[in-house]
Amino acid sequence: MSSSQEFFQTVMEKHRPNLQQYEDIYRHLHSSPELSGQEEQTAALAASHLTKLGYKVHAHIGGHGVAGVLHNGPGPTILLRADMDALPVEEKTNLSYASKKVTTDKDGVKKPLMHACGHDFHTTSLMAAAQVLYSVRENWSGTLICLFQPSEEYLNGAKAMIDDGLYNKIPKPDLVLAQHVLRMREGTVSIRSGPLLTAADSFDVRVFGRGGHGSAPHTCIDPIIIGSSIVTRLQGIVSREVAPGQLAVVTVGSIQAGHTANIIPDYLDLKINIRTYNPSIRDIVIKAITRIIETECKASGATEKPSIKCVVSSPATINDDQTVKTLRSSFGSYFQDRLVETEPATASEDFSLLATAVGAPYVMWTYGGMDGKTWDEAVETNTVNQLPGNHSPFFAPVIQPTLQTGVDAMTVGALTFLGQKQRTNKL
Repeated sequence: MSSSQEFFQTVMEKHRPNLQQYEDIYRHLHSSPELSGQEEQTAALAASHLTKLGYKVHAHIGGHGVAGVLHNGPGPTILLRADMDALPVEEKTNLSYASKKVTTDKDGVKKPLMHACGHDFHTTSLMAAAQVLYSVRENWSGTLICLFQPSEEYLNGAKAMIDDGLYNKIPKPDLVLAQHVLRMREGTVSIRSGPLLTAADSFDVRVFGRGGHGSAPHTCIDPIIIGSSIVTRLQGIVSREVAPGQLAVVTVGSIQAGHTANIIPDYLDLKINIRTYNPSIRDIVIKAITRIIETECKASGATEKPSIKCVVSSPATINDDQTVKTLRSSFGSYFQDRLVETEPATASEDFSLLATAVGAPYVMWTYGGMDGKTWDEAVETNTVNQLPGNHSPFFAPVIQPTLQTGVDAMTVGALTFLGQKQRTNKL
């Protein structure tokens, strides 16, 4: 056993707190989710916890963002990030602690809420890891930042914190680390170099027509016909304009027009989302979307040019190679055969902005929460894709060992890069 491996194991065995208290925190967070931009109570809980531990806490950054700073002598500055927000999804897990919460969104619409993406695990794991790292502070040197980010689901929380002067309030990190629970076997951890998550761009589109009576379509310009043609044409971008082997996803997630059967409406609204890794492919897809929408409108005699607004734009998550190599060694020694390989995902994140804003490398790894027996049966029957994953109303990672895995991974990840100081002292 190497000295580092022995150190990590000793830290976790002797200083991992009784996780019952954190299981209770997790259940509380799961049953009390908060929508993006509304994370007031979750942020207050995280801030209070860090303050009690002895971190210097900065709150209300970019909304409800929280950053706890622990200066512990000379050495690198490592930032650990967790996201806090939930989704407008009605929970269908039938868990005893399932969310029954309903909230009003920014548009005044009442929506049910659920932690359908595991951010409650991320928040709880970082809270517990903050305690472990504080407990063993005599064995490392440097500066530790525990950051709780709002509004990840809208892909604007990291930018909001940066724009609100995050790095005028806290030290600039030398390295940024994060983790995400996924549809993987419980207790497993995966880390990979290079592309992990796609860039995401979302567009709100309005197509203009000329409304009128449904019995006299010849006097109208029907935006529903135009919109239908656009949706169909958009499906050819990936298959005909993106080179085979390059990844791109184009999704029309919403199409809205009219209110009654016998009236042709004046306009139609589309919501379009694209996912890409390669910036040049992203450019090709965006130009193709714009060309198709404008051309279809022109060909149909639309009364005016369509409105095409980019409402979300978040970069791809590209893990730093050297950092991954170092972490793979630490995780391999600690998790051993629970360190597994996974493929890149077509989901997206905004946490990388926390690093690129100051020119720091970053890495996100993933860990599993799926019940082992359920997972093994699905693997055997080739039905893994049918298991509820992130954003499903049935997404329900088992509390343990998922929580412990998240705590251990975040702690080992931080200790891998914090300066070494009397590593066996008072352990």
